Amino acid sequence: MTVYADLLRYRELFANLFRRDFQAKYKGSLLGVFWSLLNPLVLLGVYLVVFGLLWKGGTIRHYPLYLLAGLACWLFFATSLQASSRSLVDSAELIKKVRFPRQLVAFSTIATQAVTFAVMVAILVVLSLVFIPEARSTVWLALPLAVLFVGLVAGLGLLVACLNVLYRDVEHLIAAALLPWFFLTPILWRFAQLPARVQRHHALLDLLRWGNPLAPPIYAVRDALWLGGAPRIADVLYLVVAAALALVFGAWVFSRVDDRIAVEL
Repeated sequence: MTVYADLLRYRELFANLFRRDFQAKYKGSLLGVFWSLLNPLVLLGVYLVVFGLLWKGGTIRHYPLYLLAGLACWLFFATSLQASSRSLVDSAELIKKVRFPRQLVAFSTIATQAVTFAVMVAILVVLSLVFIPEARSTVWLALPLAVLFVGLVAGLGLLVACLNVLYRDVEHLIAAALLPWFFLTPILWRFAQLPARVQRHHALLDLLRWGNPLAPPIYAVRDALWLGGAPRIADVLYLVVAAALALVFGAWVFSRVDDRIAVEL
């Protein structure tokens, strides 16, 4: 698709946009990208106290790694979706002045968030190799799975960037939906650890497990790091199909609204 081929065709422009977003994000910062690690680490500490000690989430083995792997995926998804939803709107002046592939603006925003995600995945791989020896044969599967997850987020990010140009309520809907979405996603908890009274509601569990487009991808990436065995085939296939659909649908929506973006801005 030309929407994604333009990433290579205009790679110098994309690199400049990425450099602009990256430098703007960490402008005046001494620690740079490491500031982005403080947020998940602080969240990890809070959640470990609240859910690991008070809620007894610590019954999940290696719970800190389990939690941090889920948080890494979630934070990349949430920050990318919020940032990309405003990317075209925030670059309105540039878009109206110069004709260029506008999708590069959304992708550069997501690439900026992906830097933090890549650093966190690298840290998780090291932690897994140190603390979960039985996962050493599968931990490397997390890398291609994480790339697929980036593809899923990129497709969704392009989609919401386009929709927010047409309907400015989109960014507010995303902000409102992220908090309940977080607690309905198996990041702090695991389906197998739910109480027996909840396990009886099979239809609800199936909806949460397969109706949530983040649950199987997070399971796939996290299980490679944490489980000590290969991720479930169903989760991996779900991630592959979800990433492909997100990229195709995002490109289709962009191609439909591309000519209207400058006008709507």
